[in-house]
Amino acid sequence: MSKQTILFDMDDTLIYCNKFFDSVIDRFADQMKTWFQGYPLSVEELKRKQAQIDLERVMLNGFSPDHFPQSFVDTYEYYSELTGRPKSQEEIGRLLALGSSVYSHSIEPYAHMEETLNELQENGHTLHLYTGGDPAIQMRKVTEAGLDRYFGDRIHITRHKNAEFLNGLIRGYGLDRRNTWMIGNSLRTDILPALKNGIHAIFMPAEREWAYNQVEVDVKPSGAYFTLTSLIQIPKTIHGYTLSKYASGS
Repeated sequence: MSKQTILFDMDDTLIYCNKFFDSVIDRFADQMKTWFQGYPLSVEELKRKQAQIDLERVMLNGFSPDHFPQSFVDTYEYYSELTGRPKSQEEIGRLLALGSSVYSHSIEPYAHMEETLNELQENGHTLHLYTGGDPAIQMRKVTEAGLDRYFGDRIHITRHKNAEFLNGLIRGYGLDRRNTWMIGNSLRTDILPALKNGIHAIFMPAEREWAYNQVEVDVKPSGAYFTLTSLIQIPKTIHGYTLSKYASGS
C-alpha cells in the first residue's frame, strides 16, 4: 500500500467544539430573555438573530475570536433599538465576557482520536493538521489535546479556510493529489475545497452542526469520497481504497 498524506480538520473532527458554542448561546438567550422581560422576544428569535449576525461576520472576514462575543453585543444592541430599552455598558461587558468564555473550555477529544492517529502514523502515513481560527487559540487546543506529537510542524491555521488556501498547501508541500486526503466535518471548508482540488475526502458529520457548514456538495469527486461516523473507521477505509486502486493498477 502506498503511503498517503492525510490532512485532518481539528474542531468537531478530532475534538469537540460546537457543543460548547451551543451551551454559551443558550446562556446568552436566557440572559437576554431576563433583561428584555416584558417584550415579546422568544429564545428562538434571539438565537436566529445572533446566528445571522455571527454568520455574516465570518463570511466577510473569516474566523476571528472577536466575532462571536461581538455577535452577542450586536444582537443586544439590535433589540435595544427595536424595543427602546436603554443600553447598559455593564450589560455589554457581561455579554463580551460570556462570549469570550467559549474559548477557555477544557479540551474533549472525540472517541478513538489517539487510537486512530496512532494507527495512521504507525502505517507510515504523513499527517497534517489543517484548521481555521485564531492561531493562539487553536495552538492552545493542539497542545492540550497532545496533537503536536502527531503533526509536528505540519500544523496549518488560517482565518480563511477555502479551496485557494488548500491549493496553496498542496502546491507548497508538493503533495501528490492522488495520494492526499482531507478529513473533516465541514462540507464548506473541508469537503468542497478538497473535491475542488482533486484530492480524496472523508466527511465526518458533527453531532451538532453549525449553519455555516451546511451547504450542497456540487462538485463531482475525482477520487474517493466517503462519509464515516467514527474516527476508528478511517484507517481501514483508506487502506481498503488504496489497496483496491493498487490492485486495479489505476
